[in-house]
Amino acid sequence: MKWIFLNLMILSSLAFAQTKKMDDPIVAEVNGKKIKKSSLYRYHLNNLKFVRANKKVTLEKSLNDLINRIIGIQKGIKSGLDKNPVVKKKMNDIVYHAQISKDLEGELKKIKVTDSEVKKYYSKNPEYRSAQILYRLRANPSKEDVKKAKEQSELIYTQLQKTPDKFLEIAKKFSQTANAPIGGDLGYQPKTKLTPEYYEAIKGKAIGFITKPVRTQYGYHVAKVLGVKKYEQIQKKLYKKIIYDVKRDAILEKYFKKERNKSKVKIYSKNLK
Repeated sequence: MKWIFLNLMILSSLAFAQTKKMDDPIVAEVNGKKIKKSSLYRYHLNNLKFVRANKKVTLEKSLNDLINRIIGIQKGIKSGLDKNPVVKKKMNDIVYHAQISKDLEGELKKIKVTDSEVKKYYSKNPEYRSAQILYRLRANPSKEDVKKAKEQSELIYTQLQKTPDKFLEIAKKFSQTANAPIGGDLGYQPKTKLTPEYYEAIKGKAIGFITKPVRTQYGYHVAKVLGVKKYEQIQKKLYKKIIYDVKRDAILEKYFKKERNKSKVKIYSKNLK
């Protein structure tokens, strides 16, 4: 059997230094396994380092991911996969992915993507070339940091409304990104390479349009649309992979919905705040 091993965090890494019970409440339980607030927040902060295709990175999303992760690990151990000589060496992370592969390998192999599906998908999610001015925020910023970044981006936006032709010049001077020296130009990027908030801000907009400040997991962006790629110009292999991933994610979502219905999961929403 072929198992798909993905390089994600090992669940045991969630065992951080203990905190006083009153300061570290339980936010969820999965079949008796308690998830503490500190563990969830550390998991969430790690998620904020990466762009998730078509999905906003929220605390609730991180909690759902963590619950699914624990369910997968628990099911794997129960089925005896942790006794396999190869899997045993990889600990919980490998057990989690090995169980998913064991259950879904056949279904995933059946996924097919047609040219007509690519065309339909692209008509709804075209590829844009854009430039940005970014005021960067840490993964866990203070209220003061957020306020300052927001005010700075709003000042820039107001200035660009008067002098939109100076976007390149202003980006070079103020954008806190590696591409600032080239005016914040991101080149052409498919939807999956941009944060959902950023993509929605430029989607459907005409060339030359400048967005109002938009907050993402990275900070506040002011973006300018520089171009829209025609369907005939796209890399079809890339878009077939994107659609494959969409179909795969739908299978995984259905799978975990079924598994969660068979599991004892409690979420303590009030402790998330």
